[in-house]
Amino acid sequence: QVQLVESGGGLVQAGGSLRLSCAASGRTFSSYAMGWFRQAPGKEREFVAAISWSGGSTYYADSVKGRFTISRDNAKNTVYLQMNSLKPEDTAVYYCAALMTYSGSYYTSRAYQYDYWGQGTQVTVSS
Repeated sequence: QVQLVESGGGLVQAGGSLRLSCAASGRTFSSYAMGWFRQAPGKEREFVAAISWSGGSTYYADSVKGRFTISRDNAKNTVYLQMNSLKPEDTAVYYCAALMTYSGSYYTSRAYQYDYWGQGTQVTVSS
């Protein structure tokens, strides 16, 4: 079992920045690829970013590429999502997710492949 707790959400003006954190506890964090997803009101959950457990491979949705950066610190059992140049359309509940994998370079954008999910943190971007 892995427990995931997101933090760092809040209200920010358009053009601003936020850094989300996802703290993991339980099994060996470094064996898990991690992902960030988001869900806006009335919309389906969508992929944002993913990172392999080695941290050497990352992948982004086109909508956030160049603005968001995913990273991880395996010593702290934490994955981060640095969000810059925020737009009102980035408003959503952001979730982190963990996928156990034996490959240090594996990552995925497919939500159904993730084994564990956090409760989410709200990000609101005002115009």
